[in-house]
Amino acid sequence: MTNRVSYAPQDFQKMCEQAERDHESKRLAALIDRVKRQIAERDDTGGTPKRPAPVTNSSGLSLAHGRSAPFER
Repeated sequence: MTNRVSYAPQDFQKMCEQAERDHESKRLAALIDRVKRQIAERDDTGGTPKRPAPVTNSSGLSLAHGRSAPFER
């Protein structure tokens, strides 16, 4: 038989809340790092964000991203 540590319900709830805060803090730190990296990349390229090349189909018509037809409905 193994000994299990049992926490009081309020202690367990506090631990869960702290773990959730820690997780959100890590996600926020990752987001901040990503934004800093994007700003640094933009500054390195002269201040203008890179635009993706237009998508063309086999007939040479330019298509808007996310649309399967060149006409807007």
